[in-house]
Amino acid sequence: MNCVDDFRLRFGNRELVPIMLGGMGVDISNAALALEVARLGGIGHISDAMVPTISDRRFKTRYVKEKLKLYKFNVENSDKSVVQFDLGQLAEATKMHVSRAMEAKRGEGMIFINCMEKLTMNGPRETLRVRLNSALDAGVDGITLSAGLHLGSFALMEAHPRFRDAKLGIIVSSLRALQLFLRKNAKLNRMPDYVVIEGPLAGGHLGFGADDWQKYDLHAIVAEILAYLQTEKLDIPVIPAGGIFTGTDAVSFLEKGSAAVQVATRFTITAECGLPDNVKQEYLKAQEADIEVNTISPTGYPMRMLKSSPAIGNGIKPNCEAYGYLLDGAGHCSYIDAYNREVLAHPDAKRLSVMDKTCLCTHMRNFDCWTCGHYTYRLKDTTRLLPDGNYQLLTAEHVFRDYQFSKDQRIALP
Repeated sequence: MNCVDDFRLRFGNRELVPIMLGGMGVDISNAALALEVARLGGIGHISDAMVPTISDRRFKTRYVKEKLKLYKFNVENSDKSVVQFDLGQLAEATKMHVSRAMEAKRGEGMIFINCMEKLTMNGPRETLRVRLNSALDAGVDGITLSAGLHLGSFALMEAHPRFRDAKLGIIVSSLRALQLFLRKNAKLNRMPDYVVIEGPLAGGHLGFGADDWQKYDLHAIVAEILAYLQTEKLDIPVIPAGGIFTGTDAVSFLEKGSAAVQVATRFTITAECGLPDNVKQEYLKAQEADIEVNTISPTGYPMRMLKSSPAIGNGIKPNCEAYGYLLDGAGHCSYIDAYNREVLAHPDAKRLSVMDKTCLCTHMRNFDCWTCGHYTYRLKDTTRLLPDGNYQLLTAEHVFRDYQFSKDQRIALP
């Protein structure tokens, strides 16, 4: 019987343990967690979600306060088109976020950054261009393009000297999405270095419908994409993601031709993970019935999370002048509409409830939107219940090694 360590992910002459840490925002798969995965020989993702906000928290910058001060006059205005990000500050924050991680990197692994297209930031093209090129400037090993089709993202990096050097990959949930990307980027003569295939059991935003995600199967999607790549004679490593809970689950994909696996849920309860410890305990205590797929994200994508997330139903005032990461190119976010509707319906209410959308920026920043993978309810089986009623947190190394060496669906307890 094989284990994950019997396989290797190959990028040219470079060989890695075929384990990739998923890019969980905001600062959940933080530098500490990603660095540990890289030290152990895998690929660790940091996230570029709300990077100026993360920079303020990590490096004591003042980007959010400066932005709020600049646009405070607009707080009562539903039209947020005037609220723009300073592209110079965005570049600074991204370079700091990435370079600090790269400087601290040890071991044979790699550090990638997960870049979400749906963070439109009231300037979809220009803010994305700055984020991508600044990450390359800072020496990141690779960029994974997520949360969108990214049909024009490669072109935004084409002039960068590291465009053909750094590893560039995309996340898709269907063969059709991959075909669209490859067709659009054919003229650049630059194939993706890898493709992450995210299935319906993944955490956070999903590439499936809220009502039909159960109809899809990761194994079937991966098999279809592998067959297509073989037919087209395209040598692009395929990396399945979503619901891969054990080393044995991972091997079932590796034996059928996948190059590696992307995993995240089991790392949420590690000491290195950026989630606050009290939130990690909420994940550990969760039952299967406590997890739902809803449509409260202003991005338009369904999202899997714990039903007890404080973000659900919390009708806080939109905080776009400070954050505004989901504002489209016209300065619009669907949460603003939902909030204003409830203000009109309940003009005297001291506290509003908005059930159909959430202020994702503020709640993700405050770790109040508890996005999670489908198998989060199984986390309690990977550790021990302590006398005080809490569960023991694990180390990232413990989880990584369990994926790497376990067999026969066994999970190593601490």
